[in-house]
Amino acid sequence: MKDFLLQLKEKFWGPSEEEEASPEGENYVELETSSSSKEDKAKVLVRPFVMEEFEDIKTVLDVLREGTTIALINIKPLREKDLVELKRAISKLRKTCEAIEGDIAGFGEDYVVAVPYFAKIHRNSLSSDEGEQ
Repeated sequence: MKDFLLQLKEKFWGPSEEEEASPEGENYVELETSSSSKEDKAKVLVRPFVMEEFEDIKTVLDVLREGTTIALINIKPLREKDLVELKRAISKLRKTCEAIEGDIAGFGEDYVVAVPYFAKIHRNSLSSDEGEQ
């Protein structure tokens, strides 16, 4: 009966101090290391893509629809391969950005930047630059 009561006591209140102490007399706390890294905690992801053919746009569109990724798209391979397919891909990307209330802009000749609703792309306009001078 005494063993039964000790087992109940351990279940509800934990082991006694005598049982917790290790044989060497050292007490320590073991911490679990979680596999989550800073990458998992990131709220926004900037991700590069390369467009080699029209079908590559599907991955970009899926990521943008999730709403947490800014896409940097290298369009040079598709531009050199097929200009008509590039125009189709850009048109599809623009329509998706409008649908998700995002933004899209060219970045040099070889890159396009597409962002979800929470971001806006800064554009230099000639009229505002001239007014500031």
